[in-house]
Amino acid sequence: MSDPDVQLSAAEEAHLERLTAAEAEGDERAVEAALRPRTLDEVIGQGRVRAQLGLVLEAARRRERAPDHVLLSGPPGLGKTTLAMIIASEMTTPLRLTSGPAITHAGDLAAILSGLNDGDVLFVDEIHRMSRPAEEMLYLAMEDFRVDVVIGKGPGATAIPLEIPPFTLVGATTRAGLLPGPLRDRFGFTAHLEFYEAHELDEIVGRSAGLLGVELTDSGSAEIASRSRGTPRIANRLLRRVRDYAQVRADGVVTLDVARKALDLYEVDESGLDRLDRAVLDVLCRRFGGGPVGISTLAVAVGEERETVEEVAEPFLVRSGLLARTPRGRVATRAAWEHLGEAPPRDDGGDAPLFDPSSLEE
Repeated sequence: MSDPDVQLSAAEEAHLERLTAAEAEGDERAVEAALRPRTLDEVIGQGRVRAQLGLVLEAARRRERAPDHVLLSGPPGLGKTTLAMIIASEMTTPLRLTSGPAITHAGDLAAILSGLNDGDVLFVDEIHRMSRPAEEMLYLAMEDFRVDVVIGKGPGATAIPLEIPPFTLVGATTRAGLLPGPLRDRFGFTAHLEFYEAHELDEIVGRSAGLLGVELTDSGSAEIASRSRGTPRIANRLLRRVRDYAQVRADGVVTLDVARKALDLYEVDESGLDRLDRAVLDVLCRRFGGGPVGISTLAVAVGEERETVEEVAEPFLVRSGLLARTPRGRVATRAAWEHLGEAPPRDDGGDAPLFDPSSLEE
């Protein structure tokens, strides 16, 4: 819990007031935003990215110019939006936010770019989902700070060049491979965010607990961190749910026992698997004998959309060594059977599992 004797700065007091107001209103999104780090020094983990980005920003400040365009890639929940906000904060410039799916026409992008001021930071989330005409317009804007607005159609169409002030584009993507080469090449700095280690998540949980006024023990914090799938967003969400349990069914202190009981109640097991993850493993092993099974068949069997299984459950299961992707479909590993507490099927009484993913090529 926060120490009442610690003197807070005016900025920290204002930050805590916003967090308290968001908590009082029950605004989960506002609470999540208030828990974000506000400076590079406050960021926990991602040491390599922080050091590199810090150099880029410091060099830009000394030259009194806008920083190079930045591309941030990595799985959801690792801090891409937070870093974009920090870039704008460190450069003391406004942040404009949009997303790739929202930019369906070149005219949408032209309207956004024409409204920028000198040095502004433009954050485009899911930049890989931007329309192709908008991408082509963005090439020129990033390189020459100019866009060509086409007036009219057919042979009488006229392109009017529109100068835009120097700005910094921060693009975020969970699928960097879908970005066309010409767009990737125009970013002066690219960074891939990695999943967090357990001790880093432990620090994040401790920091968030201090902001939320949650009293927790070291073992309780470590238990939450170990079930957070290497993702700060999940760690903060689990902390808030465990806090609720501690306030309602315990004495308000998050101990190891309280954390375990709360996370079991919310169906998050010791490995961080949730209900959907276990449903996929259960169907794959017990209904289809370990696979291979197509992703569409798995999705129908668990009653979810294909995209949900493929983008939400599968990446963590693969990273945990519980599932393998093969040319013939998804295959359960020996670890998956062991996680379910069952022995894998055997070939004619032999020692090898019926489906051995190591024998199949990706």
